[in-house]
Amino acid sequence: MKQTDILLESGTNELEIVMFHIGKSTFGINVLKVREIIQTVDVTETPNQHEHYEGIIHLREEVFPVIDLAGVLGYPPSENPEKDTFIIAELNKMKVAFRVQEVTRIHRISWENIEKLGGLADWNNTHTIGVVKMKQEMALLLDYEKIVMDICPGSGFPGYSPEKRKEKDRSNKHILAAEDSSILQKMLKDTLEEAGYTITLFPNGKEAWEYINSLLEEKNSNYPDLIITDIEMPQMDGHHLTKKIKEHAMLRDIPVVIFSSLITDSLYHKGENVGADAQISKPEINKLIDKIDQLIL
Repeated sequence: MKQTDILLESGTNELEIVMFHIGKSTFGINVLKVREIIQTVDVTETPNQHEHYEGIIHLREEVFPVIDLAGVLGYPPSENPEKDTFIIAELNKMKVAFRVQEVTRIHRISWENIEKLGGLADWNNTHTIGVVKMKQEMALLLDYEKIVMDICPGSGFPGYSPEKRKEKDRSNKHILAAEDSSILQKMLKDTLEEAGYTITLFPNGKEAWEYINSLLEEKNSNYPDLIITDIEMPQMDGHHLTKKIKEHAMLRDIPVVIFSSLITDSLYHKGENVGADAQISKPEINKLIDKIDQLIL
């Protein structure tokens, strides 16, 4: 099964997810991250690997690391590993094969139907973005970027280069950022503040939009100088947030930068269609700072 361009208009706040099972639980992964779904092939072990890093596979002149999702999530190994499935995904400019036990179907859903886990559920599910509510079942949407970063630390975010500052005065510039990952929230906050910017963070596009809308209602013209948004977020995704901003007469001149692991050549047009001023692929944090400087300094 190969990915084809999904028939979703940009900015509709919808996504399509590939549903799969591990044990008796149901999980989902955004179709936009999936390059291919294949039956298991032989895995070549590599030395000194993480316990959930199975090794590598060779597929059509490319080599992919293999991550055992059951192990990552604390489930017992598959009783019939030869019947497992590999989901070949691309994220943060890295391709990886996730071992799962059964892929079932593709399901279209609104981000409004995906909620963050709270309380004890959230405490025990650091690899989960949210829960997908459907009529007959619920599925967990995993934070695949965090899973890969935990197992392959070299795939993470490079540190901000202090020499990038070049004595620029950024102290009077206010940036609003919408990012659901607590780890990436801290990274953005630390990096932007180190560069000299002031930043206000929101955990999803909906809360960011509600804040911006409150400024409009109060006729408060102290709008942010620039907005950074992830794409995948519960309640409202980054494409929908960008579209709402760019369609509003009072807001459309505010630069919007999409900062996401989903910025690929084949998906770049979706950000263009909703009016994004720039799109930067995670983990290129220095490139993000450079682009912000170009847009507002």
